[in-house]
Amino acid sequence: MATVLEIAARTLQIPTTMKAAAIDRFGPPDVLTVHTVPTPEPGPGEVLIAVYGAGVGVWDAEIRAGWWPKGKPTFPLVLGTDGAGLVVAKGTGVRRLAPGDRVWAYEFINPKGGFYAEFVAVNAEHAGLVPKRLDLLHAGAAAVTGLTALQGIDDHLEVESGETVLIYGASGAVGTLAVQFAKRRGARVIGAVRGRDAARLVKDLGAEATINVAKDEDYFEHLKTLAPHGLDAALVLAGGEATEECLALVNAGGRIAYPNGVEPAPRKRPGISVTAYDAEAGPQQWTNLARGVEDAKLDVPLAAVVPLARAAKAHERVERGHVLGRVVLRVRPGNG
Repeated sequence: MATVLEIAARTLQIPTTMKAAAIDRFGPPDVLTVHTVPTPEPGPGEVLIAVYGAGVGVWDAEIRAGWWPKGKPTFPLVLGTDGAGLVVAKGTGVRRLAPGDRVWAYEFINPKGGFYAEFVAVNAEHAGLVPKRLDLLHAGAAAVTGLTALQGIDDHLEVESGETVLIYGASGAVGTLAVQFAKRRGARVIGAVRGRDAARLVKDLGAEATINVAKDEDYFEHLKTLAPHGLDAALVLAGGEATEECLALVNAGGRIAYPNGVEPAPRKRPGISVTAYDAEAGPQQWTNLARGVEDAKLDVPLAAVVPLARAAKAHERVERGHVLGRVVLRVRPGNG
């Protein structure tokens, strides 16, 4: 039986214009303001999503400040690489999704505009069904971060039961999910964090122990005590001298993985696999993520829920750093 949300999605009158948080030029957070822009239309192979929640990432802030991968952007530029909502229309050739479906999606540098908007049009292959465990606000906060965390743990580190795994940056948007995915595989998880609140959160999510690299001057000795036989694998989500010191405990034949964008990147080490990767979004990846969410009974920590009109404040929060979980924009009333 269709839910009230699904019925609403199927009967929604799609407006010709919509509200979106966009920039007219690169600059500080206050250049990000609410605009009225044309509602995108889904082309062949695309779906139009009525957005409920949009994740806010450090990469969004970097784009706003002036980073752009190639060429020149078209202004106004609607930011946001991932989010979740309801499919309200689809282009020709789309068979896997239909109006009324609850979906999350990831589209980097979308020429039709990002997720900081009431509607977004994306390649249907880059969207997947949201598992029942998550509402659309939490799914919007966990789309690309969920893909990144799961693929790091499952595909690149291939974590096995009984292994000791370090997650460096365990209290952030990716790390909080990676802790739970590693626990799902039966690993013994140690989280490297900054601050007592971060340590408390990561232990509540299932880590056996934490090291506090900001407060504990003896964090390396503490890590050696926690991992007397060394580390089998490490997922690195923040770089630096402390990171390198901790990675010295990865055993020969061990594995290190990190998402592209971690700076400085972990250095190569003899006898240890060091892999950089980007999150991939496709039908199989979304299926894997949905299964992982249910198996792990995933909790998606939200550092802050910010209305679309205050997107600039969300960027200020992200740029201050030490975010516990993820900042998410609430685009529509309710959680979906």
